[in-house]
Amino acid sequence: MTSGALIKSFCVAAALVVALSGCGRKGELERPGVSTSPVTDPAETQAVPVKERSFILDGLLD
Repeated sequence: MTSGALIKSFCVAAALVVALSGCGRKGELERPGVSTSPVTDPAETQAVPVKERSFILDGLLD
């Protein structure tokens, strides 16, 4: 393998790492279909706890 091909493959690998590390999530996400309008009575809404699922790339974000 020549040095030019080695440099190109290193650059491609580095670009993949950067691109895939941006695919994770950080912080709270809004559920689809839920309006963001203010709620008048918080007792009326019942928040359903959502189980936190881990993703293979979450380690890159921490």
